[in-house]
Amino acid sequence: MRDRGRILLGLAAFLALALFPIWYNLGSGGSVIDLEVQLPEGGGDCIADTEFMRHEHMQLLMDWRDEVVRDNDRVYTAEDGKQYYKSLSTTCMSCHDNKQEFCDKCHDFVGVTPYCWDCHVEPKGGL
Repeated sequence: MRDRGRILLGLAAFLALALFPIWYNLGSGGSVIDLEVQLPEGGGDCIADTEFMRHEHMQLLMDWRDEVVRDNDRVYTAEDGKQYYKSLSTTCMSCHDNKQEFCDKCHDFVGVTPYCWDCHVEPKGGL
């Protein structure tokens, strides 16, 4: 077993290189997203809290789509008991009416191209 030292050295070098991105990100303190988006005027009630909508809005919209198209279920009941019409164009875009300043700004930042507007009529500027 004369190669034991070389094997251990090679394994340690491999692990150091493989885990470098993790160590580098931990040491850099992470990135804070400081993206300014245009919020609705008047700060009206949204169907859910901001943190939930930031992370789960696409799943919510896909669930709405399936429930409306497949089950003809058109009413969403929020956690506070309020009821909303399940519609991207009517419910969401009634407050978030500037697609370029609200939707596109975040989607461009994270590099995603949602397919909402393949079916829905895309608003031009404000509604």
